[in-house]
Amino acid sequence: MDFDEKQSFGFGRNAMIAKVTRFSWSPFLFLITLIALLSFQITTKTIYPIKIAFSSTSKTGVSADTRTSCAGFFGELPERKAVMSIREFGGVGDGKTSNTETFRKAIRYLQRFGESGGAQLNVPKGIWVTGSFNLTSNFTLFLEEGAVILGSQDPKEWPIIEPLPSYGRGRERLGGRHISLVHGDGLTNVVITGNNGTIDGQGKMWWELWWNRTLEHTRGHLVELMNSNNILIANLTFCNAPFWTIHPVYCSNVVVKDMTILAPLKAPNTDGIDPDSSTNVCIEDCYIESGDDLVAVKSGWDQYGIKMARPSSNIVVRRVSGTTPTCSGVGIGSEMSGGIFNITIEDLHVWDSAAGVRIKTDNGRGGYIANITISNVTMERVKVPIRFSRGSNDHPDEGWDPKAVPVVKGISIRNVVSFNSTKAPVLEGIEDAPFGGICMKNVSLLGVVSSLSWHCEFVSGFADERDMKLLHGRALRLYSLGTNFGKFVFSVLTSLGDFLTLDFTDSVIGH
Repeated sequence: MDFDEKQSFGFGRNAMIAKVTRFSWSPFLFLITLIALLSFQITTKTIYPIKIAFSSTSKTGVSADTRTSCAGFFGELPERKAVMSIREFGGVGDGKTSNTETFRKAIRYLQRFGESGGAQLNVPKGIWVTGSFNLTSNFTLFLEEGAVILGSQDPKEWPIIEPLPSYGRGRERLGGRHISLVHGDGLTNVVITGNNGTIDGQGKMWWELWWNRTLEHTRGHLVELMNSNNILIANLTFCNAPFWTIHPVYCSNVVVKDMTILAPLKAPNTDGIDPDSSTNVCIEDCYIESGDDLVAVKSGWDQYGIKMARPSSNIVVRRVSGTTPTCSGVGIGSEMSGGIFNITIEDLHVWDSAAGVRIKTDNGRGGYIANITISNVTMERVKVPIRFSRGSNDHPDEGWDPKAVPVVKGISIRNVVSFNSTKAPVLEGIEDAPFGGICMKNVSLLGVVSSLSWHCEFVSGFADERDMKLLHGRALRLYSLGTNFGKFVFSVLTSLGDFLTLDFTDSVIGH
């Protein structure tokens, strides 16, 4: 999409307030709500409309699915030739016995089948306590109904590993980091699935270390796969992650589908799904409750991410729903120094959350965020529906470069309905690197308070092709048929046209 400066609006050093006043629209509430819902334009695009089904006997099949799907990012998978149960290796699912060495031994044994059809390890009904274990290629971990893998409460069973090169250190502490409960590095054709079994990280011990400031090394994720491709995680419940829940990093062709991800809403940094420096990632049909972002797209931290220069790209987030009181439904960044582009977010439902969609960055990040499409979003009681933020002042060490500013451009947001938000959208770019090419259409705020104001600094773009201009960086006016309206219905907010008006003034917001 080309952004014509003559038709654009901008907010720079002399930023301004758009004050919202409310018409008496109560008699038309039903009609407005109906039109808002009907105004959604559901996409019909698809990438291989398939549904992948598995069983504990490894009869892998593909069935038709009429819903739009990106599951085709995951390639075809042959039937596993060797199928064994963790019980055959001496596992005990009594909720007390440690099975750490049992899982490790089982996977080492099944690794021999990797070149001859692959292997599947079944986890039957029971509670299987274990520390960290590594997966292998051409492998399926299958949790039967009623099966629970329970993370060990012994930190020694979560060994310390090297920091990610795109982060340069542990995300929370200098030096190394605890390995994830389920881990893999340099793998291909890996499936983690089942009949809605559960992987429970028992994260409370780790959260308390964080709260008490006694954490020595960065907490481990629940599931992390590194440098891997052709990954499927589906049809399970993940809960109580010590840190981020699902973290594919330096990966390609990843599908996370039909997942339930749960954590207490105050549990720190328990992100749901965080694709990081990865490409061709499909996240769809997931329900998430967490103490941080439901989904966060990342690509490295400051100078380390800039040096590695491994972007996240071609990522689809579709039909995700959930709540997070402290963060956003979908976040881009703030660790984005390797670049993030070609991201599609659609059919998102978020409630009782701090933000709906959020783009996060800062001075020192460098990198870029480009070609982001966000559409068909429904929010209820979300504090800030749309937020572009800066200034987290969060850097790995003293080696970060204050002159490394990010480039943010080409952000399309359309068909958004927010009910009962408490604040207006906040769009804050960076003074030395304004965000450009921001396009909004059919963004509807219902039930807003009369004093609601948009906060916009160092951003530019347009709401529609029609007659939008910036007058000397001060007051924005709409010109139509030669008439200058001081008050007008701004199409960036709504296509309904009769329940919100904007009164743009010459007020200045800070610097």
